[in-house]
Amino acid sequence: MLRFGLFGAGRIGRVHAASLAAHPQTELAVVHDPVEAAALEVATQYGATPTQDAGVILGDRSIGAVIIASPTATHVDLLAASVRAGKAVLCEKPIDLDLARVDACWEELRGLESTVMVGFNRRFDPTFAEIRDRVAAGEIGKLEQLLITSRDPAPAPAAYIAGSGGLFRDMTIHDFDLARFFLGEVVEVQATGANLIEPYIAEAGDIDSAMVVLRGAGGELCQIVNSRRCAFGYDQRLEAFGADGMLTAQNQAATSVRRSGAAGTETAPPYLTFFLDRYTPAYRAELDHLVSCVEQGHAPSPGFADGRAALVLADAANESMKTGQAVRVAG
Repeated sequence: MLRFGLFGAGRIGRVHAASLAAHPQTELAVVHDPVEAAALEVATQYGATPTQDAGVILGDRSIGAVIIASPTATHVDLLAASVRAGKAVLCEKPIDLDLARVDACWEELRGLESTVMVGFNRRFDPTFAEIRDRVAAGEIGKLEQLLITSRDPAPAPAAYIAGSGGLFRDMTIHDFDLARFFLGEVVEVQATGANLIEPYIAEAGDIDSAMVVLRGAGGELCQIVNSRRCAFGYDQRLEAFGADGMLTAQNQAATSVRRSGAAGTETAPPYLTFFLDRYTPAYRAELDHLVSCVEQGHAPSPGFADGRAALVLADAANESMKTGQAVRVAG
């Protein structure tokens, strides 16, 4: 049984707590949050110990792994301390908003970073993973174009937007990692954005709508479409087009039932409207991967380098949007 400490008892922390509870080989031992009531609520629900002192987790040798689901500004310090304490780490994205801090952390942990996994859960979505495996097996020939659509059902609150680091670092970063999952090395980024939805997003200096074009090292093209609002639900689609065919992933609804009648044909229920409804299997597969890696002594993937690479693409997208020019990506 692998005992876990959880840093962060907010929304994403609760997602991970539920995954730990559902896994037969994990135990949630300690929940840390500076908000006492939040730590107590999650710990009580899952039979864990609450604490406001991160040292309780770091100093407990019986805890072999941690999940960092706290605010982004705390990630680097908790990640470094956890690795130095000999624990495997699953850190939510992004590692940090500042690439220099990420690089400093990486240098500090040189030789130990193989114990770190970054929470890009979409790699573990069964549908996306199947398409990637079939592309890698050559089913559609050489991959030429990848289309990723990711639109949230509604914009996040103003307080969240203000501290998010911007759409590219907060939202598109998942899509940057998914693009790398398919393309491998990305060598060029061109991005454009707009404010079409909520004035408070523009007031925070952010955008709410974006389109990004990536170029892979082999010449492949990827288009990412993002919006902070989607009237018909959580819009999560993918299309891989190659020399010999195409593979697509469509949106998911609660059931596949369709109704036909005088008022319309093939009428479907609404798409899933919450990220947890859509990606619960991915979160649980992500955790299972980490557990397997700890048991077998393998480095988890996506790792620290993948977290850094996605942030590099986010920064390049911000630069491209500001300059109106395509940005070449350095290693």
